[in-house]
Amino acid sequence: MESEYKGKRMIERVESLLGSMPYQNINSSHSDITLLDNVQFIYELSLTQLEFKSLGVDFEMTNGLREFKVTNNSPELEEKVGRRSAYCKSINGNFTDYFQIIQKNRTRSVNQYLTHWIYPYKGKFHPQMIRALLNIIGLKSGDTVLDPFMGSGTTAVEAQLLAINCIGIDISPLCAIQGGVKTEAIYVLDEILALKDEILSKLEPNLFSSETSYYRMVERLTSNTRVKDFYKMARLLAVSDNSRRKRNFKTSFIKNLSLMITSLKDYIEIKEKLNLKLGNVKIEVGDSRNIKLLDNSVDGIITSPPYSIALDYIQNDIHSLNDLGYDVLRMRNDFIGVRGIGINKVKLYNEDMKKSYNEMYRVLKPNKYAVIVIGNATYQGREVKTVEFTIEYMKDLGFKLVKNINKIIFGLYNVMKRENILIFRKEK
Repeated sequence: MESEYKGKRMIERVESLLGSMPYQNINSSHSDITLLDNVQFIYELSLTQLEFKSLGVDFEMTNGLREFKVTNNSPELEEKVGRRSAYCKSINGNFTDYFQIIQKNRTRSVNQYLTHWIYPYKGKFHPQMIRALLNIIGLKSGDTVLDPFMGSGTTAVEAQLLAINCIGIDISPLCAIQGGVKTEAIYVLDEILALKDEILSKLEPNLFSSETSYYRMVERLTSNTRVKDFYKMARLLAVSDNSRRKRNFKTSFIKNLSLMITSLKDYIEIKEKLNLKLGNVKIEVGDSRNIKLLDNSVDGIITSPPYSIALDYIQNDIHSLNDLGYDVLRMRNDFIGVRGIGINKVKLYNEDMKKSYNEMYRVLKPNKYAVIVIGNATYQGREVKTVEFTIEYMKDLGFKLVKNINKIIFGLYNVMKRENILIFRKEK
């Protein structure tokens, strides 16, 4: 049929235009370690040095803060830094794994490589920062990191790449789909490809004018949840493009489906090229105030709580949640940071965060680390002291604040100017 033919032509055109390298694949430095080209901010240099320390690197800084001399160089150290580092481009003239991973990028943003780009979730983590933090808090292959406010799944992807197991929890079902597709769809690519032509053949106006018929079709075509979620996400990307940017739904669906499949192929290719052992990922809809895990059961926590009044996460994704058939009015009663108005909104947020921090303390092993990335916001003309509140309450629970790193942020509707990377250790 004509629509099927045009759809295939569009996919072939998109695939022919794909491919970009965010950094030049050239290493002209004679230093022991050279940083990646995108390391620009003070907080990144702070994290770089903390990462070096965690990886056992003794170093001296040279040449404008971008190159380093290693005073304890060895083949073993080169292997460790090359495999794990987030901020190094090369060590002893050899490109790091991370430098090669970030070449697998189908977007214009250097931070949206592999599957990170899938779905335009507001307030995403910086993946390079997360990789560094996983190293800084000493997580190793086979350890388990928890992200109780998983959001778009950045922690899950970066942990997976470092062979660290991850448990991702979020109260939003949209987030659970995102995280699952980004980390699990690589295991079912053959089945995804087997259904592609049939899915495309049904791109008819009457099908896509209905909010539920597409999902019923996907349910009929496969019983594999990973495959179903992949095709749900392909539709939700088109829903988002149409709602946010007024793009043609069908065109967006075809383009994004192709890009998603290509990104999965990239993930598999780099895994094989670098011989990466991937961590196990478990993602589920859950509540940070009542985590279904045993006491002292996780090796680390890296998370970014909802920024209370800075972002209305439900309103921001209302088009996708509606398309999935959820009652968004009912959801507002469950989400942290969107309940209540005025001063009561801040009070409810603080009470919810206390419960969440209690749960983090309970499930984290003693002498292990919890990283919380959070910032103060302006609400009704007043600054909400979320950072100070978090530090004091975590200390009261039995955490010790071992590092507080300021990080300037951009955008976010000017309600936030910076956020803090807070690194706590559970002492009791």
